[in-house]
Amino acid sequence: MIITTGDHAAPDAVRRAVALSVEAGARYIPRNRTSMSKLSSRYEDQDILVILEGGARLFRPGGETMLFHPSMAFVRAKRLLKGETDPMLEAARVEPGDSIIDCTAGLGSDTAVFALGAGPEGSVLALEDSVPLWSLLREGFAYYVSGVKEFDEALRRITAKRAEHLELLRGLPDKSADVVYFDPMFRDPIQESSAISPLRTYANNDPLERETIRQACRVARKSVVLKEKKGSGEFQRLGFTMHSRSHTKIVYGVISLDQ
Repeated sequence: MIITTGDHAAPDAVRRAVALSVEAGARYIPRNRTSMSKLSSRYEDQDILVILEGGARLFRPGGETMLFHPSMAFVRAKRLLKGETDPMLEAARVEPGDSIIDCTAGLGSDTAVFALGAGPEGSVLALEDSVPLWSLLREGFAYYVSGVKEFDEALRRITAKRAEHLELLRGLPDKSADVVYFDPMFRDPIQESSAISPLRTYANNDPLERETIRQACRVARKSVVLKEKKGSGEFQRLGFTMHSRSHTKIVYGVISLDQ
């Protein structure tokens, strides 16, 4: 992966790009007003992360560019700030102060809602084993500005970690988090939105392993939660009880550990 900046990069953007290249094991290439296609061709590397003032953008030739943006998470966040509920937080029984591990962070939408639900006293760890996606998340969580203070503060509280979730869970102590969450890529997509479609080229599309859920149940104090399509056989295969949502195509399966 190449890491670069926009055409008119401020010194801070260059600093961030260089620092991230070291952490990600990627190459930092000064932009010098070179097009993305030419950079990719010149350095024989398809993935290019562009550091922006308010986050980052991920480019792959022939594919759709991904820009860090909270998307529907921002809509859900505004509802929460008005005192409304969120089905995911209800299913997981998230309370202020909870520690949460999002094992399949993707573009970070659910992660952001978890951070808002857990509040300033809580903690949210976002795991992503794709280096390009992790890099996009890391910069987005740290620098994206929505204009809503509470939401931006929630993003800053998230820790984005490069990790394969089973490997990380195996290394954690028993009962060391309140909630462990999974949102794997659906085997049969409900729709291909402008955000989800390019995500599929980066994300891990493998089904969850039973050992992963066993480790999650060992680590979680309160609940393990799985997001899937209504009617998915994954709930039964992996031992989840479906949390009822009667009028939606997306549902949550829950394994309650403290009841």
